[in-house]
Amino acid sequence: MTSWREGSCCLESLECSWWFHWLFLHEIVAYLQGWQFRNLNLHILPNALDFEGLLHMEYVGWLRFRVEYIAPPVQSLDRMVLCMGCFWIRYKKVKPRFAGDPFKVDDVEGSASHYPKVLIQIPMCNEREVYEQSISAVCQIDWPRDCLLIQVLDDSDDESIQCIIKTEVSKWSRKGVNIIYRHRLNRTGYKAGNLKSAMSCDYVKGYESVAIFDADFQPNPDFLLQTVPHFKDNPELGLVQARWSFVNKDENLLTRLQNINLCFHFEVEQQVNGLFLNFFGFNGTAGVWRIKAREVSGG
Repeated sequence: MTSWREGSCCLESLECSWWFHWLFLHEIVAYLQGWQFRNLNLHILPNALDFEGLLHMEYVGWLRFRVEYIAPPVQSLDRMVLCMGCFWIRYKKVKPRFAGDPFKVDDVEGSASHYPKVLIQIPMCNEREVYEQSISAVCQIDWPRDCLLIQVLDDSDDESIQCIIKTEVSKWSRKGVNIIYRHRLNRTGYKAGNLKSAMSCDYVKGYESVAIFDADFQPNPDFLLQTVPHFKDNPELGLVQARWSFVNKDENLLTRLQNINLCFHFEVEQQVNGLFLNFFGFNGTAGVWRIKAREVSGG
């Protein structure tokens, strides 16, 4: 014999299951109809004259409920967990480290260093104000010149800007830096297309890693020495993301607020996700990719 309490639990379970399947049906219909891609006004209900309109109306109501009652506590819980993870990292003093000189090898004649070949890409488009500082900083990175290739990927449509960037590249090339200027006539894919197109050049074959810097970034001379060693003896590692900082973070209130937001992103979000989930998003610049990882993931 089934007791009243057991029967009540069964009814509650069936009711929850029914609601779950009903919401799941809404999500499927919304996906097939493309409702999630529309700019829905959650305060104006759509016309419910037919069955599809009724589903659409209920879907909008479900979205409103999610926005007002589910999203805020979930987001707060997410931030709290991230902060707790950050405190744990600080308490345990967890930092990415590598021991000694990872590129030092012992041979018959003594000790020598074997550095992997690194490609650096600087995508830019009409960057008249910052191109010089960026190219100068990258060309002064501490790395053996025979193991380093710099690509200046210029998508500028202004011929005067193209000319001054070419001049800057030629200046550093005469100083012995292995640097190449590349300009596309067709800006397909914009920045991502520019980077992918440059990887198809024959002269980049044999390079193991690629570092990417936007035109307004000025990496420190030891950037590669602090990032590339993490790839050694770690074949599962595909990306090393470096932290950003603002040159003018103390200029005004807006730059200070932006710096606070950026610090939270790198210090909390990126660091915690990278340590506990072993996964985080690439920020688009100031990172080093294993080229094989990019190729496997589709470029």
